[in-house]
Amino acid sequence: MSLFAPNLDPATNPSAQRAPLAERMRPRTLDEFFGQSHLLAPGKPLRLQIENDDAASLIFWGPPGVGKTTLAKIIANLTSATFIEFSAVLSGIKEIKQVMVDAEKAATYGSRTILFVDEIHRFNKAQQDAFLPYVERGSIRLIGATTENPSFEINAALLSRCRVYTLRALEQPDIIALLNRALTDSARGLGALNLSAEEGTLETIASYSSGDARNALNALEVAAKLTEGRGEKIITPAIAAEALQQRVLLYDKKGEQHYDIISALHKSVRNSDADAALYWLGRMLAAGEDAMYVARRIVRMAVEDIGLAAPEALNLCLSARDAMHFLGSPEGELALAQAVVYLALAPKSNAVYTAYGQVLADIESHPAEPVPLHLRNAPTKFMKELDYGKNYQYAHDVEGKVAAMQCLPDNLANRRYYHPTQEGREKLLAQRMAEITKLRESKS
Repeated sequence: MSLFAPNLDPATNPSAQRAPLAERMRPRTLDEFFGQSHLLAPGKPLRLQIENDDAASLIFWGPPGVGKTTLAKIIANLTSATFIEFSAVLSGIKEIKQVMVDAEKAATYGSRTILFVDEIHRFNKAQQDAFLPYVERGSIRLIGATTENPSFEINAALLSRCRVYTLRALEQPDIIALLNRALTDSARGLGALNLSAEEGTLETIASYSSGDARNALNALEVAAKLTEGRGEKIITPAIAAEALQQRVLLYDKKGEQHYDIISALHKSVRNSDADAALYWLGRMLAAGEDAMYVARRIVRMAVEDIGLAAPEALNLCLSARDAMHFLGSPEGELALAQAVVYLALAPKSNAVYTAYGQVLADIESHPAEPVPLHLRNAPTKFMKELDYGKNYQYAHDVEGKVAAMQCLPDNLANRRYYHPTQEGREKLLAQRMAEITKLRESKS
């Protein structure tokens, strides 16, 4: 298959100008490629692998619009390999198997085939197994692209036979340079329109693209059409904003970004950074995350990281959840923001969280001892004859309301789980626990 099919060279294919700008401006050589200097700068690992014609199979992991497909095409071009492109969203494994069989036959005549599978994580682990024998024999060179963490989404056996390269979102200077090239390139870009960009316009587009070259070029193309349609020659920040409509936020409700950002929110709260917590909350909600999911996680933060140092935090977070449910978006989001700021600034304690974890560990590791007789309920005469409730001390009838009575099973006697901190309200609880200990010791 031709590397550049369809042909996007306007010199040989006039209809190429109808292709989207992002497709026309797709880099065809490493010198045209923007970004990924950590992999492609002279002496860096991927560049060396390409220059040495190393035929190892590859997995490109990174967000959308950073050049995964483009790199695969450049590699095929530089290595004179047949490039066959599939999308795991649109193609079935049966179809790809037939291609691999054909490629294996072609390899006996010295032909080289690169099989590029976009969104390879969409194939399940069993389907991914189909690639193994062909990759292992070298019949094909597999290049897979994924936006999901390969450690979780790619079959371990296949992963061990591939080199994984992590591609990063493009930096703003790279996006601006790419936009400048597209604006001035007469052959493939917008140069024939003789447009220019007012100062700050390309920076605006680059900022809103969130490191995605495809989105940046799409926005530039829309802005150029708006400018031309109005009989003007200068793309202004106002026109760019009109073309952009809304900032592109990299986010997948079920993918790694979902977990990374909620983790950042939780850890910012835990570290008492109200500004960072507000930012990550805003990122999640602006990207369309389910507000009630966020509310549930905020309640979890209240009990895990604030606990009894500020016990009112739990009620405040439950109220924020109810407000979000009652008001909906965007009004209810302010209640979540209020809760997040309160949690970040509240005194912190994970003492109850830690204590409960130790309790569960003891339940798992120790035999389930019976409840001590003196703590058992005795509603019948027979139970009383078995000494149920015998020697039970009613705390309200003893001095200080604390009896010298063991309440844990014998195998866990004197076990201490809860260790209050000196933070917030929990400092008072620590003092109260010390008083209780003294009272109990004075009666034993």
